[in-house]
Amino acid sequence: MIRYKKLGYVVLNVTDLNKSVEFYEKIAGMNLVEQANETAYLRCSRDHHNLILEQSEEAGLKRVAFELESAKQFDIAFKHLAEKDLNPVELSVKETQSLAQGRTLRFKDPVLGVTYEMYIEMMQLGTPYTPVNTQIERLGHVVFETNKFDELFDFFVNKLGFAVSDFSGRQVGWAWLRAFPNPLHHSIGITKGTENKMNHLAYNVVSVDDVGKQLVKLKEDHVPILFGPGRHHPSGSIFLYFADPDGLSIEYSHGMEQFPEEDAREPRRLEPSKETLDEWGGTPEPDFGKYGKLIVDYDMSIK
Repeated sequence: MIRYKKLGYVVLNVTDLNKSVEFYEKIAGMNLVEQANETAYLRCSRDHHNLILEQSEEAGLKRVAFELESAKQFDIAFKHLAEKDLNPVELSVKETQSLAQGRTLRFKDPVLGVTYEMYIEMMQLGTPYTPVNTQIERLGHVVFETNKFDELFDFFVNKLGFAVSDFSGRQVGWAWLRAFPNPLHHSIGITKGTENKMNHLAYNVVSVDDVGKQLVKLKEDHVPILFGPGRHHPSGSIFLYFADPDGLSIEYSHGMEQFPEEDAREPRRLEPSKETLDEWGGTPEPDFGKYGKLIVDYDMSIK
């Protein structure tokens, strides 16, 4: 099966690139690497990018990219995806160079139509990521809301080889999946809903103080706080959700459970309750997870 290193980056369409760049720099706390041709690259690590923003008439999630564990995993992944009838394409050298990364494959999931990438190697910048107000540790996870829960669960677990950390309900309505053997409790989350969209995008921060500092920063800058602070029962993490300029839900998360590659605990069936989502008893605001269109008409042709 495919072996993953981490969730590498996501691509978001935004309706006002300059406004969004300012937000993700000054509020979300990322570093701008470069901005040109209606595209901006930002990072929260030595990677050239962990977030790409692209100017568009409509905001939403455009692509999700995973870094593979090693160079030899590329051919393994390509063959595996082809055998699963996912029709991967390898990007041209021109496009991978423009992305500052090594060999890259791209494919669409057959359930929601989301475009995914798997890549090896990304340019490592000479200077470390510089915290702004808080210290981001890594890009954490993406959560999807879907009316095709069972199909999407099957796609990630049985076709992409993700491991199940926890799930919920007699008729499973939540699932937390990790990109094995990455140890984080989840790189992808799935929740049942009436429509298909991105529920939220998360960044892991170094300490609980970063969550507190971010809360103060959000209030000072009048940024909508959508949920929290609180503590998620499944992952054990302390969380805080807030809205970006297009209303997309962004999470700061600290203290997520990590799994060993071998002899990991079995996934738990958790009660689908308010307390499972927040041990402190909080309730999300109405706009939490409200906006997050999936951009499914993305052209995957080799450039």
